[in-house]
Amino acid sequence: MLKIGLTGGIGCGKSTTAKIFASLNIPILDADQIAHQLVETGNPALEKIEQKFGSKILNPDRSLNRTALREQIFSDPIKKQKLEAILHPLIFQTLQSELEQLNSPYCIISIPLLFETNMTQFVDRILVIDCPVETQIERVMHRDKLTVHRIQSIIDSQISRTLRNEKADDLINNSDTDYRLAEQIKKLHNLYLSLSACQD
Repeated sequence: MLKIGLTGGIGCGKSTTAKIFASLNIPILDADQIAHQLVETGNPALEKIEQKFGSKILNPDRSLNRTALREQIFSDPIKKQKLEAILHPLIFQTLQSELEQLNSPYCIISIPLLFETNMTQFVDRILVIDCPVETQIERVMHRDKLTVHRIQSIIDSQISRTLRNEKADDLINNSDTDYRLAEQIKKLHNLYLSLSACQD
């Protein structure tokens, strides 16, 4: 099965892209969703995070306080690496086991930090969703109610837009309308179906 790695900067439209592929009956594996599941209350990963970061990153009901954790990791690269060392191997294992359950010509694996986590070897082809930084900031401010400074720090912590686009096998410009995005995805859908047929 052909594995397409879907990535892009924050606010570029990865979730919307994944939904359109899903509407074409293509299975979607989402590294962010897996990460969220791994840190649910009672999971071993959350206990490890508490050991490393302290109880301040927990809410009174012992669920993860994502805001408190985010503040810590974006202000300290060492802490960010510690969190990644806990989560990334578990995410990789979960993706592997979910892949084994699939039966489809191709699948989309959404990995926002595909390059930063060196997971490019895990996929056969890389699809990058791109838009201007100004558009990223505007969308994330509207969606997550974060400050411009915080959004910029997240963008700065990711691989540069230029480098990401250079590494893409397929590149979608999502600075326009959802209608235009859907058109581009349908073309890629046909391409991926033909490529998967060549794999058989």
